[in-house]
Amino acid sequence: MTTDVSDPNEIDQRVFPPTARRDPRTGELLLGAVRTSALIAQYGSPLYVLDEDVARSRARRIRAALEAEAERIGTTATVYYAGKALLCVDVARWMAEEGLAIDVASGGELAVALAAGVEPSRIGFHGNNKSEQEIGRAIAAGVGTIVIDSEIETERIAAAAKAAGVTQRVRLRVNSGVHASTHDYLATAHEDQKFGQPLRDAPRLVAAILAHDGLEFVGLHCHIGSQIFGTDGFRESARRLMRVYPELARLAGRSIPELNLGGGFGIAYTSAQAEDVPTIATVARELADMVADCAREFGVPVPHLAFEPGRVVVGPAGVTLYTVGTTKPVPLAGSDAAGPADLGYGERLYVSVDGGMSDNARPALYGADYQVRIANRTSDAAAALVRVVGKHCESGDVVVQRDVIPEDVRPGDTLVVAATGAYCWSLASNYNYLPRPPVVAVSGRGVRLIVHGETEDDLLAKSVSWRPGGAVHTASSQDVVHRPSSGR
Repeated sequence: MTTDVSDPNEIDQRVFPPTARRDPRTGELLLGAVRTSALIAQYGSPLYVLDEDVARSRARRIRAALEAEAERIGTTATVYYAGKALLCVDVARWMAEEGLAIDVASGGELAVALAAGVEPSRIGFHGNNKSEQEIGRAIAAGVGTIVIDSEIETERIAAAAKAAGVTQRVRLRVNSGVHASTHDYLATAHEDQKFGQPLRDAPRLVAAILAHDGLEFVGLHCHIGSQIFGTDGFRESARRLMRVYPELARLAGRSIPELNLGGGFGIAYTSAQAEDVPTIATVARELADMVADCAREFGVPVPHLAFEPGRVVVGPAGVTLYTVGTTKPVPLAGSDAAGPADLGYGERLYVSVDGGMSDNARPALYGADYQVRIANRTSDAAAALVRVVGKHCESGDVVVQRDVIPEDVRPGDTLVVAATGAYCWSLASNYNYLPRPPVVAVSGRGVRLIVHGETEDDLLAKSVSWRPGGAVHTASSQDVVHRPSSGR
């Protein structure tokens, strides 16, 4: 990100939740009209904060835009919320109440969606290694659609559907060969990776699906990557998929009713990125136009459309609060670590906080950028180039690679990192035995806890020999797993 900013106190509402604002008297940041100091006092630090009103509003706008554009080209659309971005009972309930279906990728995520009261027919089940048990649970629950990722899954799903005496709707996940302009680990439609099947094999695989009475083939699915700002990749991917629809229709003896283009729509993590992010109205219009063009080109009916946004729904609705522990300046002159954006600064101020890669793995995994501000106050001090780092025993434990904030940042200050609603809590770990933070929801109605944070006792309780109060349990014969003799 650029470090050329006019005001290091500014809360850019293209990056932060649009309800975030500074108290004009104290400079303290308010989230959903709740003071950050009050949140820290009640729930501790680090803390994930999710603005419910913003998440709901984004869900409504995205669904409305995609549905309206689908109607314009003579079809309909289903918008699935991609649960992997952030899923708990409350979030699943919000999404369902706003008219979104739910996309899950494991038995655990399925359990959350069902516990939230999501209508099973409104659930789609993904995954490249769905177990027989997971497939059986999904079919028994009445899950609307299962995405087939491999030939083995075709047989597993068919067997489970036959045993249950039902017909299960399925999509086939294929790789279009379109590599979205994103990090290699985020791109999911090139051939050499774990998801889906080569598009050239689609006719053979669909024929195998159609051979099972208990499977109803409804269409192809493709996901070309994540954090995508343009629609060119979607256009080419849709064209390649729909090129095979006439052949699939001949195999099925009917038109293929659906096309799932996945998700991956990008958001602004920094002010520099905000200029590049198209509006959802623009994306929806361009997606609809390209599908209509493809349908005309290949002589097939415009299919029902399905999309799976996640990050674009909840990412901008969330922030993470941290408390500063230590700071230390590091000279940049001659440093190999100094990049072009750092050349105007003689030193970098390392700001250590009480979390790190255990609550936000994305910088370490993907080199992701974030934006940071002091939350408890504003300052007239000069801007300093900072790197916000965590407390883990890793040199790669970075939360914010580079940004500028007032140089008088000090121990005890609260920092807020923007756009952490997606893939932060869901990727969180207990590395170095740090408890995972709680998640609170703020809204115009106040604040409430939606996911309990962990304590050190919670982590200790996973060790079989530990007992509350610090006593160590000595193993007895009842604790020993007896294995058959090898016979030697």
